[in-house]
Amino acid sequence: MREWWRELAGLVLPVDCAGCGAARTLLCGRCLEALSGAAAGPVRPWPRPAGLPVVHAAAGYEGGVREVLLAHKERGALPLAGALGAALAAAVRAGGRGARAGPGELALVPVPSARRQVRARGHDPARRIALAAAARLRRAGVPACVAPVLALRRAVADQAALGARERRENLAGALAVCRDGPRLTAGASIVLVDDLITTGATLAEAARAVRAAGLVQGVGPRAAVVAAPAGSFDRNRSATRTDQKSCE
Repeated sequence: MREWWRELAGLVLPVDCAGCGAARTLLCGRCLEALSGAAAGPVRPWPRPAGLPVVHAAAGYEGGVREVLLAHKERGALPLAGALGAALAAAVRAGGRGARAGPGELALVPVPSARRQVRARGHDPARRIALAAAARLRRAGVPACVAPVLALRRAVADQAALGARERRENLAGALAVCRDGPRLTAGASIVLVDDLITTGATLAEAARAVRAAGLVQGVGPRAAVVAAPAGSFDRNRSATRTDQKSCE
């Protein structure tokens, strides 16, 4: 019976590792390690968009991590959400909120996808990963929920072919908090979440929206993502500066 189930699963799940192509496994040990969050840290895109909150990422957007994210988002490999959610949970904890820095629970607020993208993909990747991350945090003893309180209030262009400035202009004022947002996040520490950060324009707009709605006070929200370009990690910037000084 077990072998029959494995063969049936092979018809609907990737028969090779989604990250590196290793045979007969959803994710191999190496790709799971890359998504473990062991390398989680703060990231800063350059140029840094105004209003971007502090962002922590679990892994560099390269190699197997990139392939896993694309398989989940664009090719509908939904079982990968568990590993990606674990990575996102690690990024949330790396940002200091996993230790209950404030009263109440953590409210993971996913960046919304456009409705046409959700229809085309058949799912909302950021929300699915956020749900998996919240479950992982709760199992670790951290009260967490997903609060999908952000929505697009106007049409935006596809970001894929846009540069940093064009992305900021495309998203300016595009997000808003739904009517029930204050109630759904009352007493919670808000963490904006997404699968990926590139220029930071999307998270900066999300942060503007939650600030405008009065959902956060003081320093504002934090943010966490599964992956970011390797060069945007603060530790890599520090290493680059050190190498440059040693060559002078």
